[in-house]
Amino acid sequence: MLRRPWLTLAAMLGWLGLTVQIDLVLVARWQEQASLMGGLITVFSYFTVLSNTLVATVLSYAAFGREGTAKRWFLSPSVSSAVCASIVLVALAYSVLLRHLWQPQGWQWLADELLHDVMPLLYVLYWWFEVPKGALRLWHLGLWTAYPAAYFAYALWRGSEIGVYPYPFIDVANLGYDQVMLNALGVLAGFWAIGLVLLWLDRW
Repeated sequence: MLRRPWLTLAAMLGWLGLTVQIDLVLVARWQEQASLMGGLITVFSYFTVLSNTLVATVLSYAAFGREGTAKRWFLSPSVSSAVCASIVLVALAYSVLLRHLWQPQGWQWLADELLHDVMPLLYVLYWWFEVPKGALRLWHLGLWTAYPAAYFAYALWRGSEIGVYPYPFIDVANLGYDQVMLNALGVLAGFWAIGLVLLWLDRW
């Protein structure tokens, strides 16, 4: 049974954006006669893709997911709010740090808009109207921090192994570790600021 028709549409848009982005990467890898598995690993090495996958998963459970432990976990206020903080970070970091670096066209433009603009907005609306309020505490922010921190550690490790970093502001080869650490702290501070706003709204 559909809980909310608009949630079904939002979930479908989320999976559409991910599908288009993954397809573009795999087609490019196929044309280059490169490993398709390597392409999948590459596309899921982006915080944007991982966070949008979480967004689409939460929205899918909210719209039509079967009852069970997984649904209760994803729809819990703490997890749903952690996903909200992450996808808002995606939208803000992309607009401030990355949008000016390229001009996507065609299907890439569609994927770009869905993953960085449309889905963050839809998920914030979901969080505001559907997620129960009043359960969050300051210590939740510490738990939420584990996700971007673990991603950053993985991105640095993978970059050191293959010499390619997913985002220019954490490119150790060009910036050096000192600058990358400062950039990472800046992004983390942004994540904390977003989280504090969510905590305040939750209490309010």
